[in-house]
Amino acid sequence: MCLATVYKKQEEPSSILLEYVSRIDVDGTTITLTDVMGEVRKVEGTIKMVDLANSKVVINCAE
Repeated sequence: MCLATVYKKQEEPSSILLEYVSRIDVDGTTITLTDVMGEVRKVEGTIKMVDLANSKVVINCAE
C-alpha cells in the first residue's frame, strides 16, 4: 500500500496537511484528501508536486 504525506505550499513538517493519505480526489480547485483511517479533509488549491517514490504531495493552497 502506498500512503502519502500531503504538504501545504512547501515540504516542511510545519506544513503538513494530512499524513497517511490513501486517496486524493480533485474537482476543479477543490482537493479532497482521505487518509487510511477514513478522515477526510477538503482544501482549495492546486497540486504543485507529486513524488510517488518518496510518498510526498505538495498543494498550493488558497488558504
